[in-house]
Amino acid sequence: MATFTPGSSTLPSTEVELTISCRNLEDRDVFSKSDPMCVTYLKTFQDLDWKEISRTETIYNTLNPDFATKIHLTYWFEEQQMLKFAVYDIDSSSPILDEHDFLGQCECTLGQIVAGSNLKLPLIGRRISKGVLIVSMEEVTVGRDEVTLQFCGRGLDRKDIFGLSDPFLEFYKVTEDGSFLLAHRTEPRKWTLNPVWKPFTILTRSLCGGDIHRTIKVLCQDWNRNGNHKLIGQFYVTLRELSAGPGQQTVFKCINPRKKERSQSYKHSGEIRLLQYKFTKVYSFIDYIKAGLDLNCVIAIDFTASNGNPSSPDSLHYISSVPNQYEQALTAVGEIIQDYDSDKLFPVLGFGARIPPDGQVSHEFHVSMNPDNPNCDGISGVLQAYKNCIRQVQLYGPTNFSPVISQVARTARDYQDGSKYFILLIITDGIITDMPQTTKAIVEASDLPLSIIIVGVGEADFALMDVLDADTIPLVYNGVKARDIVQFVPFRNFQKLHNINQAKAYLAKEVLMEIPDQIVSYMNSRNLKPRTPVNRRSNSLPPAYTEL
Repeated sequence: MATFTPGSSTLPSTEVELTISCRNLEDRDVFSKSDPMCVTYLKTFQDLDWKEISRTETIYNTLNPDFATKIHLTYWFEEQQMLKFAVYDIDSSSPILDEHDFLGQCECTLGQIVAGSNLKLPLIGRRISKGVLIVSMEEVTVGRDEVTLQFCGRGLDRKDIFGLSDPFLEFYKVTEDGSFLLAHRTEPRKWTLNPVWKPFTILTRSLCGGDIHRTIKVLCQDWNRNGNHKLIGQFYVTLRELSAGPGQQTVFKCINPRKKERSQSYKHSGEIRLLQYKFTKVYSFIDYIKAGLDLNCVIAIDFTASNGNPSSPDSLHYISSVPNQYEQALTAVGEIIQDYDSDKLFPVLGFGARIPPDGQVSHEFHVSMNPDNPNCDGISGVLQAYKNCIRQVQLYGPTNFSPVISQVARTARDYQDGSKYFILLIITDGIITDMPQTTKAIVEASDLPLSIIIVGVGEADFALMDVLDADTIPLVYNGVKARDIVQFVPFRNFQKLHNINQAKAYLAKEVLMEIPDQIVSYMNSRNLKPRTPVNRRSNSLPPAYTEL
């Protein structure tokens, strides 16, 4: 995870480590086998060219190398990070790659590696194509887990002249240089020498850097209003010792160093006893993806008349050689999500148009214009269906979000076991007309495996979209508060970037950045652990869509 630096800002990320192997490489040496080495390149939306980021060691005389060198990367869910692996037969100590025999290369996205398990990629050579490259991924984790602890005191020293004591505990993490940093402080218990403190939950990385053998210093102090607290005593412990749970082995003598120095007869200043120990493994977005969680992207497109006549160049739906804002948004988000979708089939719904054959207004019709199947094959299929649909429907109105939200929510309700998570991408010009119904639909859907992404195109007033986003003020309907499942981004924020590809990349980054946390939030709310990894199942045409 990103380093915590107070007074700064950073985007959510995960540190991952890639391991590379090759099988059945081309043999370019006459009297022995090849001496392979792999070079890794990275390209993001910010880079126009490939950037070399790593070279493995050279393994001599083998066509099936398993490289020990790890490729360490920061993984961003909301970005498409392209990787290229080039394998060479090393013939000398020269660092110039052109002086060595090229054996082949392959490309993929980091998202594909995260979504897969031991991803196998065919190597493409200049003369022949031979061999495969196998890349696997591990998340670099340090202390993501949590521990719940509860303590009590017995027979503590009296520190107040006219009373007892107001004891509290402080837990200090030892750093690499041997100093101690405060990790947690309990509440003070007033007027007692036998306190029972409330249970508390803390990240193991905060308590001991994720190292169960690292020393934890515990101070027991008498609370004073003026902040001049008095030390009752202290002791040292490790998380490994605490893991034994309540018992005689977790009763600690509270020692006051000054009293111990002054009196040889001094024994202790009371006891601190462990009452509760509970270790909780905290799973990450990657844990769920690697265990086979399918992300199912459903796309909803605004076909209301406020977008303008599609035959006019001023229309947001104008089809030409230059992608319009709807097309740019579809490709920007879809190209990333499709890496995590097992069959790359996207249900695409339209709303706000009059549809054939009789011109009836619909708010959840199939953009494929196939009443029996809403699915489109890949993002290219989505774009083709969208272009065909524009020619067959009449833009009309009003702009109602609630029907498509409710439809996807009905499907998500059948998959609350952690096997699937749904992402509804709504692309709209933003002039919403059913705000109360949409608010109700979002609140009701917020306890389901569903996130909603709204991309606003054009120059409309998107104030209501910011309300639905609810980043600062939770969305509430009839007193029920929604889990934050909506992310809204206006496309015009990226129009200042004249490079279309760059604008698409920044858009995808912005709208997808909250998805990992929303997925983990849902799983935690249902106490759902990652499943045992299985072969990813086909997820085309979920049953509820057959009823559209």
